[in-house]
Amino acid sequence: MISRLQPTTGRLLISEPFLMDPNFKRSVILITEHQEDGTVGFILNHSSALILSDVIPEMEDASYPIYLGGPVETDTIHFIHRCPDLITDGQEIAKGIYWGGNFEALKVLIDNKSISGADIKFFLGYSGWGEEQLKMEMKENTWIVSDQFHADVVFSNNEENLWREVIINLGPKFAHVSNFPQDPNLN
Repeated sequence: MISRLQPTTGRLLISEPFLMDPNFKRSVILITEHQEDGTVGFILNHSSALILSDVIPEMEDASYPIYLGGPVETDTIHFIHRCPDLITDGQEIAKGIYWGGNFEALKVLIDNKSISGADIKFFLGYSGWGEEQLKMEMKENTWIVSDQFHADVVFSNNEENLWREVIINLGPKFAHVSNFPQDPNLN
């Protein structure tokens, strides 16, 4: 686990248990880009009621779930995957995890039912932080940062338990946090 972000990708941001911002409550975010001028990532455990064919009607058989990547540019669609041999031109952001790639090739794979939902995740919008914004939020202990995770965590569709699972996997220092109630007034 790391406590701060370096100019790199492939880290998880895990929201602190009492973060009340509805966009990020009990979120696990995969960082896809982190530079001095800002950070981009996708919330892995906030699904929408949409499937891919709802967003791209010409892909009528595409029943992949759509996740809410974050509150920025919610009219855009993004994807991460773990099949670079099938979807070329993606950017590797963590070991075995790729962001984007050849969308035309992806459409063919989807039409041919040659790609599994366990190997790809789609997002509407993204999470973004300006130049000093994330650094400030880190100082306020809003986020826990981890580089200790497996690709299966990223592609998990068990969104209800993903935050809890990731917190527990951080070790004994954080495991007790996983049992905190969602509403602090219930404590």
